[in-house]
Amino acid sequence: MKDKIGEKFMHLAIIEARKNLKTKDGGPFGACIVKNDKVISLARNTVLKNDATCHAEVNAIRKASKKLKNFDLSGCVIYSTTEPCPMCFSAIHWSRMDALYYGTTIANVKKLGFNGLSVSALEMKKRGKSKLKIIPNFYTAECLKLLSDWNKSKDKKIY
Repeated sequence: MKDKIGEKFMHLAIIEARKNLKTKDGGPFGACIVKNDKVISLARNTVLKNDATCHAEVNAIRKASKKLKNFDLSGCVIYSTTEPCPMCFSAIHWSRMDALYYGTTIANVKKLGFNGLSVSALEMKKRGKSKLKIIPNFYTAECLKLLSDWNKSKDKKIY
C-alpha cells in the first residue's frame, strides 16, 4: 500500500530542494519535518551561503526546534530527499525523532561528485544502536529526477 500522506510531505521537500536550481544556495537537497501529520518545518541545503553544516536536515531541525521551543523532536518524522550524511543522521538521532524517510542514497549523490561519506543511515543506526525507524527508497523516482534536473542545471556547484 502506498503512503499517500508521506508522499505529500516528500513532495514538499522536493519542491523546497528545487529552489536551489534557481538560487544556487546549495545542492539539490530538501527536508520536511512533520508532527501529527502537520508540517513543522521545511528547509533546503544552504551550504553555499558559507556554512558547511547547513544541510537540509540540519536546517529543518533548527527550524523545528525553534518552532517547538525544544531540542527534543520526539513524535516527529523527517522526510529527506536524499539519505542523510553521518552529520545529519546524528542530528536526527540526537533530536529524538521517531522516523526518517529518504529518497535517493548517498551513493546516488556521490556519482554526481558530492563529497559524501559512504556511511549509510542503516549502518549509523546499527553502530549507534539508534531507535530511529528508517524507511529508505521512499519516492525514489521523483528524488532521482530532482538530482537529474540539478545535474543538468548551469552554474551548479559541487562541494
